[in-house]
Amino acid sequence: MVVATGNADTTVGHPTVGHPTVGHGELIKAVDRALTTHGRALLTGPAGSGKTEVLRALTEAAALRHETVLRLAPGAADRWIPEASAAALLASVPATALVSLSGPQRTAIALLRRETDAPRAGRDHVALRLAVVEVLRTLAARGPVLLALDNAQWIDAESIDLLRFALRLTPPRVRVLAAECVQGGAPLCEPLCGPDTPLIRVPPLGTDEVAELLVRRGLPARLAGRIHQASGGNPRLALALGHSLAEAADSRAGCAHHADPLPVSGQAREVARRLLGVVPAQARRTLLFAALADRPTTALLRRAGRPDAEAELAVAERAALLTVEEDGTIRFTAGALPTALAADAGWPERAAGHAALAAAVDDPVQAVRHRALAVDAPDEALAAEVTEAAAACRRRGQRALAAELGLLAADRTPGHLPGEELARLVGAAEDAGWAGRADLARRATRAVLARDASPADRVRARLAVIDAEGQALGSLDETFAHATADAEGDPALEAAIRLRLAWKHNLSDGDPVRSRDAAAQAGVLARSGGDQVAEAMALTVRARMGRILGDPDAEEILAEALALPAPEVPLGMRNAPQYLAVRHALFDDRLADAGRQLLVLLPAVRRTGSAEDVFEVLRSLTEVELRRGRCAAATAHARDALRLTVEAGLSPGPAWYVAAMAEAMGGGFPRAAGYARRGIQASEEEHDQIFLSRGLYVLGLVELATGEAAKAVATLRRVAELEAAQQVVDPSILRWHGELAEALVAADAPDEAAELEDRVRTTALGLGRTSVIAALDRARGLCLSAHGEAEAAVALLEDTAERFAVLELPLERARTLLALARVERRRRRRAPARAALAAAAEAFARAGATPWAELAREPSPSPSGKEGGGGARALAALTEAETRLAVLVAQGASNQEAAAKLFVSVKTVEARLTRIYQKLDVRSRAQLATTLRVH
Repeated sequence: MVVATGNADTTVGHPTVGHPTVGHGELIKAVDRALTTHGRALLTGPAGSGKTEVLRALTEAAALRHETVLRLAPGAADRWIPEASAAALLASVPATALVSLSGPQRTAIALLRRETDAPRAGRDHVALRLAVVEVLRTLAARGPVLLALDNAQWIDAESIDLLRFALRLTPPRVRVLAAECVQGGAPLCEPLCGPDTPLIRVPPLGTDEVAELLVRRGLPARLAGRIHQASGGNPRLALALGHSLAEAADSRAGCAHHADPLPVSGQAREVARRLLGVVPAQARRTLLFAALADRPTTALLRRAGRPDAEAELAVAERAALLTVEEDGTIRFTAGALPTALAADAGWPERAAGHAALAAAVDDPVQAVRHRALAVDAPDEALAAEVTEAAAACRRRGQRALAAELGLLAADRTPGHLPGEELARLVGAAEDAGWAGRADLARRATRAVLARDASPADRVRARLAVIDAEGQALGSLDETFAHATADAEGDPALEAAIRLRLAWKHNLSDGDPVRSRDAAAQAGVLARSGGDQVAEAMALTVRARMGRILGDPDAEEILAEALALPAPEVPLGMRNAPQYLAVRHALFDDRLADAGRQLLVLLPAVRRTGSAEDVFEVLRSLTEVELRRGRCAAATAHARDALRLTVEAGLSPGPAWYVAAMAEAMGGGFPRAAGYARRGIQASEEEHDQIFLSRGLYVLGLVELATGEAAKAVATLRRVAELEAAQQVVDPSILRWHGELAEALVAADAPDEAAELEDRVRTTALGLGRTSVIAALDRARGLCLSAHGEAEAAVALLEDTAERFAVLELPLERARTLLALARVERRRRRRAPARAALAAAAEAFARAGATPWAELAREPSPSPSGKEGGGGARALAALTEAETRLAVLVAQGASNQEAAAKLFVSVKTVEARLTRIYQKLDVRSRAQLATTLRVH
């Protein structure tokens, strides 16, 4: 415990779990308001939830306001030592605050400081109480006092009684902030603060906040979804899990996979144990049963021999360890908690729990699973039952559970049946590959390779590892090499490997030419091996790469793939020609057709059990609905895609891109930028070139929309560089070209924008990409306006808005009307500008494009009822880039500082500033500042 007075920063405490601004900004404001209004505030939450960081932020702010801060942070052992906390508090009070004490009071304090463990009978307790009152009054006479009590649950009862008496007699300038861990009951220090004290709970962090926390600690952002799910948003547990994953990855000289099980060991297990430690032993046994069950309910636990389940679960629920729904469904708040419960229980206790659950569950698959987990010896009949249960899961589409059961069946297979054991291991690997469970795929494959497996089985197992990696194929060169060696001489297996190499060349290497060539080889091999499904997949890759490369034969190749029979799609619907046909419909703006086909595919892929297939359909639905101007529907699909990604442990980069797109059009620009940055980082970590480009595109779009033109230019140029490196020719796949051209115009580089438009227009005309040409014409209209050709600009923008209406692209039309309004305003035609702005606002509102509707709000009139006088009209003549520079200079920025903030050269700033002076008829920075201030 220490004291911080004035500006002194001597407050110390537990190591910081996370920066207090990560998810706690609003909470800090709420606590501060409670302290201001009531003079008391009680902060509660589980261990590691961030209470200490919130308290530290508030005490530091108080110290900066020249308040006296008394901070007390007792330990667990202090709770059993009478008056230990009071002694620690008084030991840190400045000596100057003790001068006015009477003799008996000074003696009482001296005895307390020296003899906290001595018999209390001989002390003058009345003098001690009055001394504490006098000390607090003395400090309050000098200024406000904040008494900050961290770990308040460990304050001994005698100290609470003493402080409660003193605080009743101190002036309002003494405020109290207590932070206490949730203990499953009423706050222990509530008597100290009083019954009317505002009780403020620390909320768990969201997925975005966990991602920010990980980034600040140098941990991979792509793990944020999994870590959020496992930690329940508890910052300390999230960081412990992140470090455990990083250490596990280092130990195998690789990077942590987004779908790996989170190792609840070391620090993570200690944090989980501390969270669980508030629950009595009897209730912990009930929690163990819930942890072992697949879908725990109170009814199931009662049938399994826990008659007091509701009461015991209520204790855990008050401690924020789980929630019990109205139907009795039990959900742990953090996924690491059931793992820690099972890990800390001994084998006999776990076996007994599984045996009890086996007799209580009503799902035959789960009954077999529990019976198998209740024994640890080989059992031929049981292994066969588990194998049949795995097959049932496969039919249900529960491929991850099928993989777990396959591994369990192999483990229960007797040693005299090596063939059956190997078949079960290979089947488990393939199920894991389908489900995207890289951990299970690797585990099964290691077991296959450790046995006398045939080359075909080894290849099948290694292919499963490749399939399970999702977007992260960049680190699998060795796996590909071993699989290729084992497959030699078997054209069907070689075709399967070449097909996956084609995917890798596209996703991880960003090389569509190599991808197309590998797919062509795969097609030849598949035809030779008689595998028509693989042949269709290979043709699909060729068609996809052909579209990227601007190959006019791409549609014919796709038609050839669609003509092949493909009743089942063992390598995923996302790689099937039927799905690529939907993507091409989206690229061609045949949106109604694409939407109908996707809604047919969605239930089909849900039945297959492939999370990646479901995600891909949801991604395409989001993009289709956004193009159609249905932002609410798009947001719902994006939300489903993000939830699925977290639950299934998929690569998060694509999901964050989808969420960013939905937010950029129908949510909010700040959230969109946050999702985009997460997606960019995750894609960079996984070497995913495709979704790196997409994440950057969304970020550039948001920067353009929010007026950060220079940043938008820099971001979208990265997209252009990536697409050039990937040899992308067709501009309809990722439509960044018009956005970059608009950003260049806004950044005062219209000539460069015109050059880009002309270059892309030639390609778009050759390929017949009508809507791409319309987007380029919107940018062209802004270019004409920047060059002073206002009449031509207005005519082109009006025509472009009509073409977007014919194409049934309402958001693109609305954006064009917004651009038209700006051009009209710049040439001082207020009535046409208002009309265009009103039409844009109506279109955005009808589409649910909330952030764009905000951009289209009409500017507030001047006090006189007019838009402004001559000065305002002069300001309206400035381009967006000139306006931003004018504001920076008026705020006192030097040319060098302005250049750095706008991402341009000093020469560009000087030239632009000269034009600003000429347009506004000013001669100095002071006159410029005055002009801006007046208008």
